[in-house]
Amino acid sequence: MAVQTTDRPRKLAGYDFYHQILGSPKLIVAPMVDQSELAWRILSRRYGAQLCYTPMINAKMFSPPSAHAYRAQAFNTSGLEEGSSAHDRPLIVQFCANSPSQLLTSALAVQDHCDAVDINLGCPQDIARKGHYGSFLMDEWELIHDLINVLHENLSVPVTAKFRIFPSIEKTVAYAKMLESAGAQILTCHGRLRTQRGQNTGLADWAHIKAVKEAVRVPVFANGNVLFHEDVERCLKETGVDGVMSAEGQLYNPALFAPASPENPSSTLTGAHPPHADLALEYLAIVKSLKTPTSTSAVKGHLFKIMHPALSRETDLRERLGRIRGSNVVEEYIEIAKEMKERMERDAAEVMKGGQTIDELITIEPTTGLRVLPHWLSQPYFRPLKSPTEASKRASSPIPTAHEDVKRARLSGQSAVGDIDISL
Repeated sequence: MAVQTTDRPRKLAGYDFYHQILGSPKLIVAPMVDQSELAWRILSRRYGAQLCYTPMINAKMFSPPSAHAYRAQAFNTSGLEEGSSAHDRPLIVQFCANSPSQLLTSALAVQDHCDAVDINLGCPQDIARKGHYGSFLMDEWELIHDLINVLHENLSVPVTAKFRIFPSIEKTVAYAKMLESAGAQILTCHGRLRTQRGQNTGLADWAHIKAVKEAVRVPVFANGNVLFHEDVERCLKETGVDGVMSAEGQLYNPALFAPASPENPSSTLTGAHPPHADLALEYLAIVKSLKTPTSTSAVKGHLFKIMHPALSRETDLRERLGRIRGSNVVEEYIEIAKEMKERMERDAAEVMKGGQTIDELITIEPTTGLRVLPHWLSQPYFRPLKSPTEASKRASSPIPTAHEDVKRARLSGQSAVGDIDISL
């Protein structure tokens, strides 16, 4: 179904594309359902993100010429902000699809507003099973090849792919090489199986990711097990990948990719952990400033995650946040975030007046070994393990987990709402 035209400028591929167009990014914000929207991408870039992905867009819903409402919701270019060179690049738009023709139609509609188009081959949710996309295409290699290749042959921008692993390294490597041969110019390997989701998310397997990186010639991004700033460098070193992608870890701390400031009061935290209420207010200011609408569900989801460390304590604010309904409610969100800021500043002043350092206030969650910061600071969220036996099994993971003298079992952050994996 090639519709390739002549006289089109040669598009860059592989490392030429990675270096010259994307700027050699190492710090990447993942495509996340209703969460990696324009306002969040702008905030993320302020705190060190070097490449962002849109939320997954359903090509079946996006491709019809009459799909004006869905297109405006999924990728709104009418305000000249989404995908603009001024504040939304580099950007990769992600689609899920099982029809090459629907995928191509959708991708052609956005190719002038992004740097590449990504295909979602990793979504493990039931909706992906019913819709026959994401990780539920993993066994249909001919179809996946066609999906990638039709974009490779017909778009003016490169095609990339994000995928999950198979149980065996050998099959995962063969899969990755097939994606590369079909035309994918960057591969993002999410080091989890299709069955690893919700309460069974568990650890991502960096050994699979390392093997993929060593087997292909195109750039590879790693996804999984990145909760703290120091995890980024460890992942780069141990897998050899070109970039590290974060989903849940970055949602709970949008400053995940930012190094600690010189006046950082901690000697053990290498990354930034700003007061979460400040981050919430900064995000809301961005939402308010944009002509492009931000869905109320996205805003609420972000606030629940950013301020999660304190919402279990400030139950009245949590309940008020949950009750907000309707559109044009940004001011209500701002009032809650301002109240949170006042309370957190009060708590921090009360605790710190005794002369304690941040390091002295950090505790260790007993079942995971992960650090818990003071409740006024942004930090990753994780679910305690189900049992001491499971904790022991995860702590013995082959993925090195030492942080100075603290051995930590590494878990991916998960959504605080409905056990839904946001990372695709």
